[in-house]
Amino acid sequence: MTLPTSGFLEQLDEYDRMARQAALSYLRGSGVSSYVGVPAADYLQRPGKGLRPALCLATCTAFGGDVQDALPSAAAIELFHTAFLVHDDVEDDSELRRGAPTLHRRYGRALAMNTGDGLAVLALGALRDNEYRLGRRLAAQIWSEFDLMARQTVDGQARELGWQLEGRTDLTPGDYLDMIIQKTCWYTTLLPLRVGALIGARNPADLEPMLRFGFFLGAAFQIRDDILNLIGSEAAYGKELLGDLREGKQTLMLIHLFAATEHANRDRVAEFVALPPHERSAEVIAEVLAMMQSHGSVAFAEEFARGIARSAASAFEEAFANVPDSPSRRFVRDLIPFMVDRER
Repeated sequence: MTLPTSGFLEQLDEYDRMARQAALSYLRGSGVSSYVGVPAADYLQRPGKGLRPALCLATCTAFGGDVQDALPSAAAIELFHTAFLVHDDVEDDSELRRGAPTLHRRYGRALAMNTGDGLAVLALGALRDNEYRLGRRLAAQIWSEFDLMARQTVDGQARELGWQLEGRTDLTPGDYLDMIIQKTCWYTTLLPLRVGALIGARNPADLEPMLRFGFFLGAAFQIRDDILNLIGSEAAYGKELLGDLREGKQTLMLIHLFAATEHANRDRVAEFVALPPHERSAEVIAEVLAMMQSHGSVAFAEEFARGIARSAASAFEEAFANVPDSPSRRFVRDLIPFMVDRER
């Protein structure tokens, strides 16, 4: 797979800086209490990847638009993303996010939940600013894209939480992909791509080709994220390692392990999945991780992600077929290998 071109990481950092500053500007508005603004800024100012707003800004410029026109939407993406992170950390009772204590660990559960709600409300304000810059018709189209994304993301998260609650052991890689297209792909790749194309084209853009590309790109991202949770560097990853196993999440590796292991060990894995999180000790988690390694579950997921990335590369050429070569077009293309090789 083609490596990212020179300057890719620098451009990613620049897009991240622009979107983060725009998002922070909404925290400084009148009527924003310090009890919302301070913890919200805490998360937003921590170093992150910035992939979602960067994808929106780059797609906008690739389709011929002005990056400034996409900044309110990129800020809304970052604000919604941060809101999802805050709530997700509470649901998972995570300890670390971006290398520092999660908001509910630092400020308490109640203040953290309210901050998550506040971030979502501020994202709506950012979307309202699209009316002044882009006009009501295009702003309404963008609003519809965010509405669809939010519904899909909440439903995907509910599906994953339901699987954990039920201790499911009958899932397939296809079930996993169906879940992450809702939980991950819509707000990580599909929404930024589609909104960026709408703003850049400034007319009814054909968004259908973006579906395949956005799905494959988002799936590669999520599988890599799941792998890093098992074997990544905590310093680079920014979250506590093995958290997915502690929470009993049905990742591609756990699904593969259950299918690949022999009967006695399959029962052992089923018992592990059925345990409540507080009973999944470090010793039991280490045992399951060792089983994943010995049965090739991590290697399976790594190769699966690379196959998905190859499909993303093909789908990119279709989605951007009528877009002339430019630094922003190349940036979007370079996100494909970055998704499967990143360390954070």
